[in-house]
Amino acid sequence: MTPARPFRDVVPPELLSPWRTPERDALQKTARDFARDLVLPIADELDPIKGEMPPALIEALAAQGWFGITVSADHGGLGLGVFEYCLVSEELARAWLSVGSILARGQGLGTQVLDADRRATLLARSAAGSWIGSIALSEPTAGSDLAGVQTRAVRDGDDWLLTGRKRWAGNALAADFVEVLARVREPEPGESRSAGLEPFLVVKDRGVFPAGMTGTAIDKIGYHGFLTWDLQLDAVRVPDSDRLTGLYGDEGAGADAGGFASVQRGLNIARVHTAARAVGVARAAVEDCTLYLQEREQFGRPISDFQALRFALADMAAEVAQARAFWQQVAHLLDEGLPAEQESAAVKLL
Repeated sequence: MTPARPFRDVVPPELLSPWRTPERDALQKTARDFARDLVLPIADELDPIKGEMPPALIEALAAQGWFGITVSADHGGLGLGVFEYCLVSEELARAWLSVGSILARGQGLGTQVLDADRRATLLARSAAGSWIGSIALSEPTAGSDLAGVQTRAVRDGDDWLLTGRKRWAGNALAADFVEVLARVREPEPGESRSAGLEPFLVVKDRGVFPAGMTGTAIDKIGYHGFLTWDLQLDAVRVPDSDRLTGLYGDEGAGADAGGFASVQRGLNIARVHTAARAVGVARAAVEDCTLYLQEREQFGRPISDFQALRFALADMAAEVAQARAFWQQVAHLLDEGLPAEQESAAVKLL
């Protein structure tokens, strides 16, 4: 195994920020040490062979409580915000992108069931890392335009039968459940195109697909660590109790219980989380580039002495710092209860 390159703070993770606190600094250092000491050696070994992250690594993440960063302390989580969630994920993604991503499969995902007692149980499992899911939203003809989803949910007594095709379902085979977005009816005149879309909880065992669901792993050029799936659903049976609502339990009386609301809320968080992970990967590129410039020699000296390359490196470092400042701003807005829909889309683009 090739020894891992050491972390180098070309873009210091502790840059001054109006949202910086001693508690966040401590959390960031813990995540950075974890990424350097545990994640990076595994990534260097498994990523080149498109390997999957080992169960021991998942267990180590769970032991830190990081599957429940945004889950309330009442349910066994850390009770922190989107900011801390992204802070940890940036550091983990600096070592291996998929490890920063796997945290999104916790954080209360797949817990918005109708029964309050069961919801509490699932939240506790999510926080503990024993309720890790997969999200099946996209389809061959519906990605950013989720209103174009064609997967159907047809009522059959007390159950629903899901039929359709889903793309880009990360971690689907290894998950405890797959959250599937499906259409239960067509929109009425004057309604939004998203009317009639509902998320369903397909509960499964790790390592197998449930009856009616088959999958083909998508061959990716990167983003290894877990498999990403093209799923076929043929009358997958789901009880009505596993139809998800838009409620997490903290919205108060009168909140919209429509299931698509939970998808919209989750996507805004997912976008800034994607941006934070991208910053982690970009930091790794800048740091590795810096080390290479110091090692590579031309004309009897390191090429890091050449001003043109220094200019390029400075531009790279500045762009990474800019992107970090933006995701921190958007995460702060979300923690303040603002939807930040345009901002979350913009930071993902950046």
